[in-house]
Amino acid sequence: MSAPLARRALAEAIGSAALVAVVVGSGIQATELSRDTGVQLLANSLATVFGLGVLIALLGPVSGAHFNPVVTLAAWCTGRRAGDGPTARDVAAYVPAQIVGAITGAVLADAMFGRPLVRWSTHDRAAGHLLLGEIVATAGLVLLVFGLARVGRAPLAPVAVASYIGAAYWFTSSTSFANPAVTIGRAFTDTFAGIAPGSVAPFTAAQMAGAVLGLALLTAVFGRPAPAQADVPVVHDGPGLATRTLT
Repeated sequence: MSAPLARRALAEAIGSAALVAVVVGSGIQATELSRDTGVQLLANSLATVFGLGVLIALLGPVSGAHFNPVVTLAAWCTGRRAGDGPTARDVAAYVPAQIVGAITGAVLADAMFGRPLVRWSTHDRAAGHLLLGEIVATAGLVLLVFGLARVGRAPLAPVAVASYIGAAYWFTSSTSFANPAVTIGRAFTDTFAGIAPGSVAPFTAAQMAGAVLGLALLTAVFGRPAPAQADVPVVHDGPGLATRTLT
C-alpha cells in the first residue's frame, strides 16, 4: 500500500461507515418489511455479505480494507516479525478512523430511515453464551484473513471474508459482530442491529480474546512467519561489494 497515511485512514473511515450503514440500514429495512425474525436476519446477513465484499474489493488496494481494530492490531502483531505489517503510527491512525466511521455509519443509517440520529440501543447482548459466540466468530475471522495471506490467496479476501461473515451470522449465537468499531457504532442506534452500551465492553473483550485465539490457531496451523530479511555487505574475491541475505 503506497497511499499516504491520511488517505489510507480516510479509506478506513469511509469503509467502516459504509459497512455499519449497510448493517444498520438493512436491519431497519428488514423490520419494516417483515415481522418474521428469521426473514429479518436473512435480509440483514445478505446485505452485509454483499456490502462487505464490495467494500473490501474497492478499498483493499488503498488501505488493506481492515475496517476492524482487531484486524489492524493482528496485522501489526504478525507484521512485526515479517517486517511487512502496519506500523504503530498506522495503527494509531486506523483505529480511531474505524471507530469514528462506524459511529457515523450508524447515524447515517438512522437518518436515511427518519429515525432519531442518536438513540442508545436497549438490546442487551451481555449473556455468556453470546460472548462465547463472539470469541468464536473473531477467532475464525482472524484465522481466515491471515491464513489466506500465508497461503498466497489474499486476492480471495473479498469473497472469502464476506462469505465467512455471512455464515457466522447464522452459526454463532452473537450473529458475529467480530469487530470492536462496529460494536461501538451499533450502540448508537436503537434498532434491529443495535447493542446496548452496557454490552459493548464485554463484547469488545470477547473479540480481543478471539483475536488472540485466532493468532494462536494461525501459528499452530501455518507456523510462524519468516523474519524480515536484511541485506548486509560481504566481500567477494574480486573488487567491490556484494550482498547476502541474513535469515
